[in-house]
Amino acid sequence: MDLAPRHDTLQPSEAGPARKPFHMLRWYAWVSLAIILSVGGGLGVISSRFIIDESVERDALLTAQFITSIADAEVRHVAIPNVRTMGELLDPRTDHALPDVDPEARRRARGEFLDHIAHLPDMLLANIYAPDRTVIWSSNPALIGKLIASDDDLDRAFEYKMRVSASYHDFEQARSEQKFVTPPEQLFIENYIPLFDADGENVMAMVEIYKEPHDLIVRIEHGLLLIWLAIAVGAGLVYVGLYGIMRRAARLMAVQQQRLIGNETFVALGEVSSAVAHSLRNPLASIRSSAELAQAFDDGPAQKNISDIISQVDRMSQWVRELLQSLRPLGDEAVPVDVAQSLRDSLQAFTQALERGGVRLLVPELPSVKVLGQPVLLGQIFSCLIVNALESMEAGGELRVEVVRHDRRSLSLRLSDTGKGMNEQQQRLAFRPFFTTKQGGVGVGLMLVKRIMERFGGSVRLSSREGAGTRVILNFKVTGI
Repeated sequence: MDLAPRHDTLQPSEAGPARKPFHMLRWYAWVSLAIILSVGGGLGVISSRFIIDESVERDALLTAQFITSIADAEVRHVAIPNVRTMGELLDPRTDHALPDVDPEARRRARGEFLDHIAHLPDMLLANIYAPDRTVIWSSNPALIGKLIASDDDLDRAFEYKMRVSASYHDFEQARSEQKFVTPPEQLFIENYIPLFDADGENVMAMVEIYKEPHDLIVRIEHGLLLIWLAIAVGAGLVYVGLYGIMRRAARLMAVQQQRLIGNETFVALGEVSSAVAHSLRNPLASIRSSAELAQAFDDGPAQKNISDIISQVDRMSQWVRELLQSLRPLGDEAVPVDVAQSLRDSLQAFTQALERGGVRLLVPELPSVKVLGQPVLLGQIFSCLIVNALESMEAGGELRVEVVRHDRRSLSLRLSDTGKGMNEQQQRLAFRPFFTTKQGGVGVGLMLVKRIMERFGGSVRLSSREGAGTRVILNFKVTGI
């Protein structure tokens, strides 16, 4: 029996496909676009329907008022006694039931009323129905005498004794009452206007008017165009505004996430580096003490080797000190600092080094400006940049300090040298922890500069070109104190 331990490993194919990262901005863009389009489309449809219905209703009301006014006027014009109404006079089949009405007056009133109906503007077809749904008159003579058996709107108008209107875009060939002499081009309106008896209780005739009001249609089209244009512009502005806000929020979240990752990485590196640095200090001290003791008792050829040991230990001790200094938290409160004085103090400390390196210093008169920071940390920034400039100009050169911008809120200083410069990859990694191009360097100087500047609300930028030097711009936050 095989008792060897088994090592079951999950192959990449068994682990399943890797999940794609959630892209919040893209998801929000599509979802918000869908919601805004849905809301905008719904509002557009509701508004369009409201405009059309209200316009049709208003036109139908005006048509009904016009027809009833004509009917009353014609009855009064022929002076028919007993206050007869036009609804009682329209059906020729009931003429025998009105022996007291002059036949000529009845015929004249009916003829003038029908003539007005036949010449209504924008009219396509006019029908007049008796209570038994028989067409007693029509602008299309082919319909006169026909019985309309199934028309819901007509039945509703007779049953409820009310005006009924509807709008259509296509006429139905199957409906016998829609036999237009001139077919409609687009939207047309159907109106049913009841005409009552003298008591106003019974519907004696129903006038049906089909109209295609061209002026009204043009106005409706203009209104719909303005509605949809306003909705489109409004929806676009809302979408752009919300997307801009969300995009800015996404950028801020991405920056915060990068900072969080950077802080976590820095903390982890700090813990490891601090442990290593503290562990090296005691052995280095012991090595140096032993070397000094050996140097005191040995005058032979080993002196050179012992001196090398001591110098290398000193270099390692300096490396440890810089490492511990870079890992120290920046918890000091910001105070107003004279940036010009701090720069002069730092340059004064490097006067001899600049002269020995053959570096010419060009510093104009700087304004006396108070910036947010700490005197010690601000001096550390300038010292680090001066050291880097000196090390890049081994054969001498020029170090220039100048004011790039100065206003009430910020001050920008540019330190430029004529050293060997950096390539693009080195520029991208310049502010990374422990990255250096110097022999035996630690790689924490520029990182510390960046941390200090950001700690007090400023920023730092670097630009360089191989063989043409390096330029560092420091952006300070000016205080009004």
